[in-house]
Amino acid sequence: MSKNAQRLSQVVSTFGPGAMVDLPTRSVVVGGLELWDMRGDSFKTIPEPRLTMRLEQLLKEQGRLGEARSLSLRTPPVSNGIANNLPSGVAAPVFPSWFVCEQVETATVGNRPARRRRLVRWQDLDTRGGRRKFTFDDGKKSDVTPIRFVCACEKGHLQDIDWKWVVHGNQSCLEPMWVEEIGTSADPADMTIVCGCGKQLSLQALFQPGRPGNCRGERPWLLDRDPDGCDQKLKLLTRTATNTYFPQVYTVISLPTEEDELTKLVDELSGELSNVTSVNDIAAAKRFNSKVSATLGSYSDADIFARLQRIREGARTDALRSPKLSEFDIFASGRAEIGQNHPTAKLYAQTLERGYWADPTTGLDLSGIKSVVAVHRLREVSCLYGFTRFEAAPTSADGELEDIQLAVRGAPISRDADWLPAIEQFGEGIFIHFDEAAIAQWLRSEATARRSNKLMAGYGHWRARFSGKAPNYPGTAYVLLHSLSHALMAEIALDCGYPASSLKERVYALAGAESDSGNDRYGILIYTATAGAQGTLGGLVGATRRFSHILRSALERSAICSNDPICADHEPDNRSGDRATHGAACHGCLLIAETSCEMRNLFLDRNLLVPTMSTDDSAFFQSFNSSADV
Repeated sequence: MSKNAQRLSQVVSTFGPGAMVDLPTRSVVVGGLELWDMRGDSFKTIPEPRLTMRLEQLLKEQGRLGEARSLSLRTPPVSNGIANNLPSGVAAPVFPSWFVCEQVETATVGNRPARRRRLVRWQDLDTRGGRRKFTFDDGKKSDVTPIRFVCACEKGHLQDIDWKWVVHGNQSCLEPMWVEEIGTSADPADMTIVCGCGKQLSLQALFQPGRPGNCRGERPWLLDRDPDGCDQKLKLLTRTATNTYFPQVYTVISLPTEEDELTKLVDELSGELSNVTSVNDIAAAKRFNSKVSATLGSYSDADIFARLQRIREGARTDALRSPKLSEFDIFASGRAEIGQNHPTAKLYAQTLERGYWADPTTGLDLSGIKSVVAVHRLREVSCLYGFTRFEAAPTSADGELEDIQLAVRGAPISRDADWLPAIEQFGEGIFIHFDEAAIAQWLRSEATARRSNKLMAGYGHWRARFSGKAPNYPGTAYVLLHSLSHALMAEIALDCGYPASSLKERVYALAGAESDSGNDRYGILIYTATAGAQGTLGGLVGATRRFSHILRSALERSAICSNDPICADHEPDNRSGDRATHGAACHGCLLIAETSCEMRNLFLDRNLLVPTMSTDDSAFFQSFNSSADV
């Protein structure tokens, strides 16, 4: 892979439109959707009506998509591999446009030696050789690197720091400028912007709120300014810091289609037929789209349109409810086989007999688990629909879209596109269905209530940072299942050989008020997915026979943490920041890679799983014989 290339999954997550990326000679900002080269066969349309309809509703509510327009999902462009053809790709404008020369000049500041490097702009660089060097007045040349600091606002706008203005104010000056550094720490307090006229400014002063000036609404990834303007003050932003870009990604697990063959074919081509609104449009699609013609040519236009309408109506109905509700109902249906065992199937799973996975020799009380489902094949579709800066939008436990207009204001990834970038990945997993009555009984105990009150108090401290606009507390049952999910992922990684960072989770803790039927739903899906139709290697499904042993080992590891007693004694009700959402949880026990966690490592507590050295009898798994032969 070249240094200027990104994986498809990166373009729909870490390095989507609006993200800054370091290249060997410069820094760029990934362009908006209008700057993506979507010609010919450089992309494909991804059919996922449930996801498409839900995002279409969101964009229309926010005024980002016209009421008469339909949304589609497309993969990022990839090179077609044809010799002598320009490869397809994503345009990325240069940003920032200020650079620092690598040639160092020495100076003395307050009897201390200092290093001084020239501050130059993109247009000042030598055009010969691709603007990689700056030519001084004496003819010497120096390589350059992008400056570390830019500025942004809470609406996601991004712009260069006006270095002339921050040093001189409204006073005009044409003298050259330098970045002066004392020491080797790269601390902003040891860095100063110095002008040839004698004026200077410490970079530490730029961290003061509003010091970089007012936001002009610049959106370099869209090559424009926000037409609505901006009333925010700019904040200093380190270009390579992790808080420069938080993607808003919506993920669903595809559900099986239980219809006839024609419905399945139309469902697979629903992305290609996204703009079809009548039977006549079906005839046109057959005529101008060879893929539609080859697949559906033998069926009548009326029958095809009828199936398409049925699929859309079902997707609209699903769009009104949490995607986790539909997924849970499928996995927890109790059917021996879910979906079809076929290479092109979106989902195929088997509900296992209890004797297959429940081994009584482990000494565990497994009465709280109803069933275990081996998910042989699943399809995950993830779509990027926006992003935030400085702080990630809080996540909802019920799987609803993160509302980027509430606690954290987000930015669009296009000006007027009627499509969004998405990827599909295939894999396998394990679904664990918990007994709703057992969890309800556990929640009613006094010890659980006391622990729940502490977790709620911590949530109150955490919520204050969002000015009261954070999502609702996910519930103590969610904290229990989320903690168990993390413990299981770490243990499964050791057992089946998958890297822990390749595993993902979906936690289903939907109380009666959150579900359409008024019934509680509790379950965990642990899965892995990768690009390519062949999916993964079956390690997770193979681990289902050893499930009770894996569960026991996970619980035993959770009883003791390498950071105990500090970790076990952690109280969430007197903390601030993300630690206020945690009980007994740290990087030594429950915290995992944030790409694997659906809640960004929030709302975890070992004390709800097993007795710890700081236990208050609130553990769900109170009894397991530590001397049992495992």
